[in-house]
Amino acid sequence: FAAYRELELIHARWAMLGALGCITPELLSKFGGVEFGESVWWKAGAQIFADDGLNYLGNPSLIHAQSIIYTLAAQVVLM
Repeated sequence: FAAYRELELIHARWAMLGALGCITPELLSKFGGVEFGESVWWKAGAQIFADDGLNYLGNPSLIHAQSIIYTLAAQVVLM
């Protein structure tokens, strides 16, 4: 059970990080004055198909994702 407990703890941490990633853009756009193209989490992923790509935190100099293949590869490497 110790190995399963450790794996479950890792998954729980990723889930908490994912929940934070869903809530933070909505809160920043509503209360923080940060302008996003689309702050609702279930619509934000479609911005990568726009002409100018996806700008994280509304700033093109941070991470500018125009290719869904590159974004997928980066996620696979990070996971």
